[in-house]
Amino acid sequence: MSLVENYREKMNHYPSNSMSSDWMQAEASTGTSIMACEFDGGVVIGADSRATTGAYISNRTADKLTKITDNIYCCRSGSAADTQAIADIVSYHLGFHQMELGTQPLVETAANVFREMCYNYRDSLVAGILVAGWDERKGGQVYSIPIGGMCVRQPISIGGSGSTYVYGYVDANYKPNMTKDETITLVTNTLSLAMSRDGSSGGVIRLGVITKDGIERKVILSESLPKFFEG
Repeated sequence: MSLVENYREKMNHYPSNSMSSDWMQAEASTGTSIMACEFDGGVVIGADSRATTGAYISNRTADKLTKITDNIYCCRSGSAADTQAIADIVSYHLGFHQMELGTQPLVETAANVFREMCYNYRDSLVAGILVAGWDERKGGQVYSIPIGGMCVRQPISIGGSGSTYVYGYVDANYKPNMTKDETITLVTNTLSLAMSRDGSSGGVIRLGVITKDGIERKVILSESLPKFFEG
């Protein structure tokens, strides 16, 4: 037995060795804080920018707001690879759908394509999606598609690991028919609170305001995030 083989055999007997390398085997995850909220005239979407591989931060500037069409975006949480693949496939299908109809696809149509993908492959995918956008039929819309493939329209929806910390804040501060500026403030504050409590969320806040004119995007840097009490 060579020295290298002898060393490997000895190292394999140490349980701590296998434990310390768990993060190396883990898939990249967007363990995450995402949010989408309807307002009169459109929707506001937002997300943090931290992607993790186990306990290791693999990307500090991830973009979890993914374009599907000009007026439809999705917010991704779960496995980064799974959600990117699903978003690419849905975008591909809706491109053909748009060519056939000659008009922009409906937000509800995009949400149902996501739902079908997430449900059919629920045993092999880890994907929680918020589909948000604007169309001429129903205006601004938000659809939540949690892990497992359910699909439900909600006026406001949060997701990802950071969402568990901010349900109370959202319940206390959301009100119907908010203005665009009020909605942007609510999304920004909610994500900032989630990022301050959740170790898997962090970085910057990426915002998008989707209306009939398309999307207006904004990045709030970490030094400009709203500050709250930190014990």
